[in-house]
Amino acid sequence: MITTHAQDESAVRLENSVSRPRAWFAFAMIFLLMMSDYIDRQIIVSLFPHLKEEWGLSDKQLGGLVSVISIVVALGSIPVAMLADRFGRVKSIFVMASIWSCATIACMFARNYGQLFAARAVVGVGETGYGSVGSALISALFPKRLHATLLGAFFAASSVGAVLGVVLGGVIAEHWGWRAAFGAVGFPGLIMALAFLLVPDYKNVIVKMTPSIKSGGGKEKIARLLRTLSRGPTMWILCVAGSFQMIVVSAMWSWMPSFFNRYHGMPVVTAAKYAAVLVLIGAFGALFWGAVADRVSRRRGSRKLALLSITTLVTAALFIAAFTLPLTQMAQFVLILAGGSMMTCTVGVSVSAILDVTHPGLRSTGAAVHAFAINLFGLAIGPFLGGVISDHWSLQTALTVIPAAGFFASFFYWKASRHYEADAALAAQMLEQADAEIEPAAIDGSSQGKVSGFTKAHA
Repeated sequence: MITTHAQDESAVRLENSVSRPRAWFAFAMIFLLMMSDYIDRQIIVSLFPHLKEEWGLSDKQLGGLVSVISIVVALGSIPVAMLADRFGRVKSIFVMASIWSCATIACMFARNYGQLFAARAVVGVGETGYGSVGSALISALFPKRLHATLLGAFFAASSVGAVLGVVLGGVIAEHWGWRAAFGAVGFPGLIMALAFLLVPDYKNVIVKMTPSIKSGGGKEKIARLLRTLSRGPTMWILCVAGSFQMIVVSAMWSWMPSFFNRYHGMPVVTAAKYAAVLVLIGAFGALFWGAVADRVSRRRGSRKLALLSITTLVTAALFIAAFTLPLTQMAQFVLILAGGSMMTCTVGVSVSAILDVTHPGLRSTGAAVHAFAINLFGLAIGPFLGGVISDHWSLQTALTVIPAAGFFASFFYWKASRHYEADAALAAQMLEQADAEIEPAAIDGSSQGKVSGFTKAHA
């Protein structure tokens, strides 16, 4: 049997009561750490030409330095999120941010490919679960009407971080060498990790797996947990859709600096700046499409997933046209930017939909399942697949073929939109049941007050 319990006697209610200033301070810190996360993750791509020249690496090896982070994040995201749901999100994020910052600093001292590969893997260890845990924290601190917008902004921080990583990596490497670039972004991350301890956490409903006659050991408990996590297919379909779209995003983020350097003869620093514009456009796109999704889904929630079906389809068409049509450099860049403005449309909206259909006591875990899928089957595949195709054919061929994954993403987002309403209703019923269990425990009205309109943030 699976039951929900208040975390402690002082947390007799599901909703969190956090003042408006503290909630926005929490969001600012979550945003900054997400930005730091992707600075650490993406700084490597602007250093590809330097590493290729110094160590004679293949494109497949270079792509592996990006993909290994996503693989490690995927494998660790669910366990870390489950621990965060149980023991606290703020402490978990502090530990994760400290690890990824220290690992980035360690990259400075790598003397060969193997050492650098290992250090990048540890960066992934630090990043496990951050996106899902941060999403759950935002979901708890703010009302539902702001979720897609704020989650879009949260994941837009990844684009901003990627921009800074690409630009800072290129500029610092040009003046002080590629090793210095890692230290320049690693140390500020440690400072932000310490500051995050000031962020308010929220009291959660604890999901406990109580013994049953039919208990069949660890596998059965996992199966029961997954059945509790979400009662319908929407979450699983969104994991598939998001994975296909992240193949496109990760390939573009990883290989655009090298493309501009090789095919347009740009110096490394200039190529990094051009690629940074693409990533920055993606950051604005994530925020814009999140706001659009909130607006179109006010009366019917499934419309935000139908919107993603359209935008992912258009993104794929724009990128394929950019790399196949005989265009001038400027015309090609305009088409690439147009695709970039839409390619990150899914990040915040998809996670908000995941949270809508997930058990209220397992939101970090639900977001972590999504993170597992998009990291292992999306973000990990794009850079490596791009390197393999580039080694066998050409980088332009890789950037022409890989965006076709967006067509599959479009289909599965449409499919998810067909099930969303029913699954969200089931999640709402679970929330009402949890409220019914917890509310009788209140012995007075002291916990019923509303603070600055940010109560009932889980609803």
